[in-house]
Amino acid sequence: MIDDHSDYLLSFAMSKLRDIDLAKDLVQDTFVSALTKIETFEKRSKLRTWLTSILNRKIIDHWRKAETRYTDPISNFFNQNDDSRHWILEKTTNSNIKNIDEQINETETLTELGDCLDTLPEKWRGIVASKYLDEKESEQICNDFDITSSNLWVIMHRAKLLLRDCLNSKWT
Repeated sequence: MIDDHSDYLLSFAMSKLRDIDLAKDLVQDTFVSALTKIETFEKRSKLRTWLTSILNRKIIDHWRKAETRYTDPISNFFNQNDDSRHWILEKTTNSNIKNIDEQINETETLTELGDCLDTLPEKWRGIVASKYLDEKESEQICNDFDITSSNLWVIMHRAKLLLRDCLNSKWT
């Protein structure tokens, strides 16, 4: 497990943290958590998706702790009864943490969506990618894949149903 997924997890952590030592620590913590909870892995998703999810939570926890560590001690230097505030405190918000949390959840969702897209037939995958990733017009897609507009509608409808079911199974 470690040999197969450590490089991927480390590069994922580096894309979020930009600190190699911290990234290594969190990846190591991820494997420790995964090994202690391996019996809870239900194999409804790929092992890499599960490990990435654990790492996401580790990164979120790190940022939450860092936010607390960098904001709370500063407030102790100021008179709690004084209404005036220091410029650092005025500029500090939890929006950074929320943005990071949203980015991690988006990355996790995209990973799971990619896994679900891989389950579609090859032609359907190409059609879905053309429609939503390449943002091609329906007429162009019909010409590219040599299908009728009603066939395109049926394929898109069925692909959406399969993707919905796949994502629901990963999220429940």
